[in-house]
Amino acid sequence: MTTTLETQIKNFNSQIASATDTEALVPDLIKGLQGIFHSEKLNIFSVDRLNKQLYSRNIIADNLKEIRIDISRKNLLGHVASTGKGVLLSDANSAEELAKIGPELTGGSTLDSNIDFKTKSLIVMPLPYKKKLIGVAEIINKQNNGQFSSEDFKSVKDLSFTMGRLLAKLDDAAGKTETVSSHERLLSIANEIHAAKNVDEILLELKSSIPEVFDASLITIYAVDTIRNEIYSKMKSGETINEIRVPISPKSVAGFVAGHQMLVNIKNVYDDKELLAFHPHLKFDRSWDRQSGFKTKSMLVTPLAHDKKLMGVLQLINKTGGGFFNQADEKNAKYISDTLALAFFNQSKFVQPKPTKFSYLVSNGIISDSELTSSISKARRSQVDIETILLKDLKISRKDLGKSMEIFYKVPYLGYDDSVIIPTSVMGGLNKNFMTKNNWVPVQKDGDKVTILIDNPMSQDRIHSIKQIFPKKNLEFLVGLKVDIQDFLNTDVSEEEDLDEKPELESAESVFDFGDGDDSLGEVIDDEEDLGISEGDNITVRMVNKILLEAYDKGVSDIHIEPGIGKDNLLVRFRTDGICRVYQQIPFQYKQAVIARIKILAKLDIAEKRMPQDGKIKMKYGKKEIEFRVATCPTVGGNEDAVLRILAASKPIPLDKMNFSERNIALLRAKVASPYGLILCVGPTGSGKTTTLHSALGSINTPAIKIWTAEDPVEITQKGLRQVQMLNKIGLDFARAMRSFLRGDPDVIMVGEMRDAETCGIGLEASLTGHLVFSTLHTNSAPETVTRLLDMGMNPLNFADALLLILAQRLVRTLCKKCKTSYHPDQEEFDTLVSEYGGGFEKLGIEYNEDLVLMGPAGCRFCNDTGYAGRTGLHELLEGTDTMKRMIMQKNLVEDLRKQAIKEGMTTLKQDGIWKVFKGDCDLKQVLAVCIV
Repeated sequence: MTTTLETQIKNFNSQIASATDTEALVPDLIKGLQGIFHSEKLNIFSVDRLNKQLYSRNIIADNLKEIRIDISRKNLLGHVASTGKGVLLSDANSAEELAKIGPELTGGSTLDSNIDFKTKSLIVMPLPYKKKLIGVAEIINKQNNGQFSSEDFKSVKDLSFTMGRLLAKLDDAAGKTETVSSHERLLSIANEIHAAKNVDEILLELKSSIPEVFDASLITIYAVDTIRNEIYSKMKSGETINEIRVPISPKSVAGFVAGHQMLVNIKNVYDDKELLAFHPHLKFDRSWDRQSGFKTKSMLVTPLAHDKKLMGVLQLINKTGGGFFNQADEKNAKYISDTLALAFFNQSKFVQPKPTKFSYLVSNGIISDSELTSSISKARRSQVDIETILLKDLKISRKDLGKSMEIFYKVPYLGYDDSVIIPTSVMGGLNKNFMTKNNWVPVQKDGDKVTILIDNPMSQDRIHSIKQIFPKKNLEFLVGLKVDIQDFLNTDVSEEEDLDEKPELESAESVFDFGDGDDSLGEVIDDEEDLGISEGDNITVRMVNKILLEAYDKGVSDIHIEPGIGKDNLLVRFRTDGICRVYQQIPFQYKQAVIARIKILAKLDIAEKRMPQDGKIKMKYGKKEIEFRVATCPTVGGNEDAVLRILAASKPIPLDKMNFSERNIALLRAKVASPYGLILCVGPTGSGKTTTLHSALGSINTPAIKIWTAEDPVEITQKGLRQVQMLNKIGLDFARAMRSFLRGDPDVIMVGEMRDAETCGIGLEASLTGHLVFSTLHTNSAPETVTRLLDMGMNPLNFADALLLILAQRLVRTLCKKCKTSYHPDQEEFDTLVSEYGGGFEKLGIEYNEDLVLMGPAGCRFCNDTGYAGRTGLHELLEGTDTMKRMIMQKNLVEDLRKQAIKEGMTTLKQDGIWKVFKGDCDLKQVLAVCIV
C-alpha cells in the first residue's frame, strides 16, 4: 500500500467517524474514490438479507434513486456477494472472461440495464465490516478507455474496508441495523455445525458463534475419549493448538455431566451447597480460574448424547451482566447439544481420540481398555517391549497385532512366513546387527524398487538411513512386528559382507562350524536331540533354505537329501542336465533335523518315519513363487531320504525351437491340427514329455478352441488353457477329471499321464467321440507303447482307430556353446557313427571326407569344466498310418511295428541323436547314454 493511499484511507475514515450527516457525505466520498481509481463511475450497494437482494446507496442518476439486484450467481454483483471474492474484468461483456468466473453470468454493470451506458472494464469488490459481508462496490470503466490493472484491484481491496465502514454508518443513521431473532441464530448455528468438515473445526472455529445466543462470556465444547474415559476440547493460541482434557468424574462439573448425562444449571459454582444438590461428591475445578485470573460464576452444562450414547459436553460460563442462565437458555442449549451430538455421531471416525497402534485390538474387543492400560504399565515397569507383553502375556495373535499396526500406519502388514525367503541379492552387504537394532529388513527387490519391512514406517530418522543405504532406489515400506523382522533376519541365508563387495551365496560350512573331526566336538553323541538340534533351529532353517534356493538359482531339476548310516555325513546331491553331482556334505548331527525341516515345509507327518510320504513345498523368493515336489522314503539305518523336484513355473517353447527334424516337425504340426484322435508322448520320467505336449497345445491354442488339461502338477501355465491340478487326497485323479472334462464341452483334452486302465479307457473313448486327446506314458520307445496299452486292456480295434501319433522322447546333454571345439574325425569314428545309426544312413547325405567336422567338449567356467551345458530332445515319431493301424489290430510284435514305422519314414531315438551329433549339438557318448535303439 502506497503512502498516498494510506493517507487517503485515514482521511476517509476520519470523515466517516466525525460525520453527523453521513448521507450528505456520500457524494463527496464517492467522487473522491472515483478519483483514486481513475474510474468513470463507482456505485456501492448494501445487503438486504431479508429479501436476498443488494440495493444501491448512492444516487446513480437524477431519475434513478435506487437499484435493486438479486443476490444470484447469474449476475456479477450477486456472484461476488455469494462467494465473497472480488472480480477484475478487462471486458465486462466478454463471454470468454465471464465463463472463467461462472457459467451462467451475464455481462456488464448495473448501469447498462438502467441508463444509457456502455461498460467496458470493471472491478466488483465485496465490502466487509467486522468480518461480515455488508455490501458490494462496482468500479466502472478506467478513464481514457484504459483497463484496470492488478494494482488498481489491490487498491480497491484495501479501500473496501473503508467503504464497508461507510455502509455500516449509513445503516446506523437510517436505523436499519439488522436484528436477527434467537430462533434464526440457532438455525444458522445448526447449519454451520452440520456443514463442518470435521470435529476439530467445531471445537476450534464454530464455537465462537454460539455464546451470543446465550449472552455467555465463554463456551467450551468437549468431545468424548472412551478409551481414556475423558472428555477433551481444543483451544487455539496463535498457531498453537492446545488440548484440554477432563476426567469423566464428579471432580469437575463437565466431568459430572458427562458421567451422568444430565443438564446442570448453576448460579454460583463456588457455592458448595448448590453443588451438593446435584451430587454429594460434585466439585468445581478452580485450577483454571487460578491460572487465568478469570472468575467463573454461573455455568450451564449439557451432555451431548445420541441414542443415549455420550458424544461430548457443551459448557457455557457466565451470563453477561452478572445474571443467570434461564429456562430459555436451557431450551436453546438442549437444541444446540442435540445438533452437536448428531454431528459428532455422523463424523464418529473423527470423534475418536487420536488412534494408537493398538486401537484396532480395543475397538474389536480383542483386548479391553484396562488390559491395554495394564500392559503398557507393565512394559514400562519391566522395560519390556509392549509387543512382547501383548503376544506372550495376553496371547494376542501376530495376525491381529499386525492388523492393528496396518490400520494405524496405513501400510500393509507382512508377517513372518517360513515359505517367504529374502533374495540374496537384497541382503548382500548389509549388516544384520544394524538391522536388528533398528528393526527393519529388506524383503524384496524388483528392478529399482526395494521393499522394506519395518516396525515403524513413520520413523523419519530410520527411513533417512535406509534411503542412504539404498540410494537411487524407489522404496516401498511394509509394517511388521519386531518378532517378524527378527525371524526374517534369523532365517536369512546370505552372509554379512561389506557394501562394496559383491554378495556371494553362503556355503554349507559357513552356516555352522564343527571343525575337523571329533576333537572339536568332544564325545560324539548319536542322538542329535541330546545336542539340542531341532528342525526349528536357526542353523537348520538357514541350511535348508540355502539348499533350496541355491538349487533354484543353479537351474537344478532335483535335489537328493541322503543321510549317511551311523556317523556318516548327510549327502546333498543336485541333478543338473540329467546328471547328479555332490553339492554338499552336512555333519551327521543334523541329518534328522534337516529331513524334519523339509517334512514340515511340505506339511508331512514328521512322526511317521517308516512309510514313504509325498508332499509339496511352496516358497516365495522375492516376487517369484517356487514349488518343490517332495518324496520321502525310509532307508536302512533308521534314516529317511528325501528327493525334491523343482517345479519352476515356465512357459511353453515354440515347436520350431525344440530341435525337431524337418520330417518330425511337419508330421507333428499336421497331427495336432486334427479334429479328433489320440496323440501320445512317451519316455521316462524327466524326459520333457509335458513340455513337448504344452508346446504342441500352444501351437493350436486360440480363442476358437476349448482346451482342458489335467496335470499333476501344473508345471507350465498357458493363457487360454483351462488347467486342473490333481488332488489325489480328495479323490480328484486323472480319471475323474477326464469324466468332468467330457461334460465341459471340450475340443482338446490333455491328461498328464495314462496311469491305469480306467484313464486309458476314458481317453480312448474321448478320442473316438470327436475330441483331440493328448497324454503321456512311461515307455521306452514308440512301438513299445502300442503293446503296453494293449496289455493294459485297451481294445485293439478302438485303439488303432483312434491313434494319430506316438512321440517317444529323450533328453540328451548338449555341448557347451561357450567352449565346444571343432575337430576332424578319423575314419574309425565315422564308421562307428554309421554302424550305430543302422540302416538308412545314406539318406542323411553325409560322406567321410577331409572337410567333415564334428564338435567335441572342451570345458570352461560356464559348464564347470565338463564341456556340457543344457539339454536337447531326441525324438521318435510313429505315425498311425493305415498299415500301422492294421498291424495294431492284429497285435503284431514290437519288432514288426518298429520295422514298419522305419519303413514309413520314422527315425529311431538313436538315429535322431546321431543326426544331431553331425549337427554339432552333442556327441555320441551322450546319445548312447540315453538310448539303445
